[in-house]
Amino acid sequence: MNAELLLSADYWQSLKIVKRDVEFLHTHLFETETPLPTADLVAVLIEERMRFEQETMLKKRKGSGKVYLPKESYQEGEELAFPALAWQKGTVKNVRVGENPEIAEFEVLTVAMEDDGERMFAANLVDHTLNEEKDDGEVVQVSPQDVVNEFGVDLQIKLTAALDDGEELVRIAGYWFPRALLVDVNVGHLNLAEAVLDMAEGEPLGTSVLMRDIDLPSGDNANLTEFSLNFALQEDPRFDEVGSAGKVLWCLERLEPESVRNLPKFLQYAPVDLDRATLSEDMLGLEAKLDDELSHIKFEGEKKPNKATISLLYPHWRMGTFPISERIRSFFPTAYESPRIRFTLVDGKTGEKMPAWVVKEKSYAYGLKEWYTEKNLMPGSLIDIKPGKNPGEVIIDAQTHRRKKDWVRTVLVGADDGFVFATLKQELYAKFDDRMMLVPPDEDMMDQAWEQTQAKGLSLSQLVYKMMEELTKLNPQGHIHAQELYSAINIVHRCPPAPLFSLLATEKWAKHVGDLHFRLEDSTEDEEA
Repeated sequence: MNAELLLSADYWQSLKIVKRDVEFLHTHLFETETPLPTADLVAVLIEERMRFEQETMLKKRKGSGKVYLPKESYQEGEELAFPALAWQKGTVKNVRVGENPEIAEFEVLTVAMEDDGERMFAANLVDHTLNEEKDDGEVVQVSPQDVVNEFGVDLQIKLTAALDDGEELVRIAGYWFPRALLVDVNVGHLNLAEAVLDMAEGEPLGTSVLMRDIDLPSGDNANLTEFSLNFALQEDPRFDEVGSAGKVLWCLERLEPESVRNLPKFLQYAPVDLDRATLSEDMLGLEAKLDDELSHIKFEGEKKPNKATISLLYPHWRMGTFPISERIRSFFPTAYESPRIRFTLVDGKTGEKMPAWVVKEKSYAYGLKEWYTEKNLMPGSLIDIKPGKNPGEVIIDAQTHRRKKDWVRTVLVGADDGFVFATLKQELYAKFDDRMMLVPPDEDMMDQAWEQTQAKGLSLSQLVYKMMEELTKLNPQGHIHAQELYSAINIVHRCPPAPLFSLLATEKWAKHVGDLHFRLEDSTEDEEA
């Protein structure tokens, strides 16, 4: 009997986590007294499922009676067992002569299976692979590790959902343990933990560091004590677990940077209705290249890059943040549950390490303001990024060069707090994307102009029209590239590429003149805008 025949081809894909599975894992954790991650529990479950199915199959075989072989002949009413169907049983309901000119005489059995279905099988057929019975000495063992490799990720998702539905097990940083075995952690212990983290002044600390200053009963199992403290900290709103996957770090929520706890105003986007059918292939291609964290483009089937170059957008330059687009999401650390993750940025040239944060739900990293200033970067400057050599690290490298002067698009703020553009000679210290480059005046003036723009309550269409009016003055033909407009509009209003491009494709006053260049049409809508 070949063990590969015990399970159907879709057994692991269609597997449902049942009460028996959860109870088994609960007992396993009780016996080992060691918190385990979901991946380890999946491996344990796979082994148990294979053992259970093997045992079930052997029981069926032991009492199966007559074994179906295609070479034999059978009569109506006979009960058969089918090795290839995990030893299911069935009763022959009908026998008829088979019709196939390419095969010698044979018979067709109609069998009522024990699951109430009917199936047909060949009989009196000498030449068939299933005629070769295999004894128990020829059992082929299927490796549980092979199952983990192929189906482990999907099974983790299913198991997590099943365990979350119950109350017997608790989870922290992806690890599970029976609630009944937790060590008691009281309010006094948590207050001490808060004091320790207060002294760290916002620097996250590991659980083992906290335990040195908290008088917890350690008992014989230090791992259990540490897990219990982690769970107690997780349940207290004062504490925030900010470690990347596989690493537990604690920080006081009130000591985290404001731009980590709350989305900075310059990154806030109010979604507008969008019909993606209005976007041309060129627009979709440009959208993918711009790496805007709000685009949420899926790069299915494409090989993950090991390096990317990002052109800095004004809102991120202003707030010291960095977009985590779908293309580079894998570069950054993730976590099982933490919405905010502390990690390390590494300067690609100097090797300097800088603390930073990932805000998962909003897809941006925070902590680069000083680095942008140190490198004399501007909106439009080019930054290379790639995964770090160590877990929890990301390497960034500004494409800097010696100081030089160049004519570039410069933002000016008028007396009415409106924005004006001019091509002026500026000192530059890094390579840039010409269509993204914007040299702003001082930040206070830009902030004031931004506030004034928000107070006017203009629609996106009105903002784009006014921005095109200003940008048109820089080009004798009055042509504006969609990417230039994307960079410019984001100094007054956070907007991802797709809504802007859709507006350009549908507004009558925006005339496409080729290669994603647009110009304003002479229209009475000028006054309406």
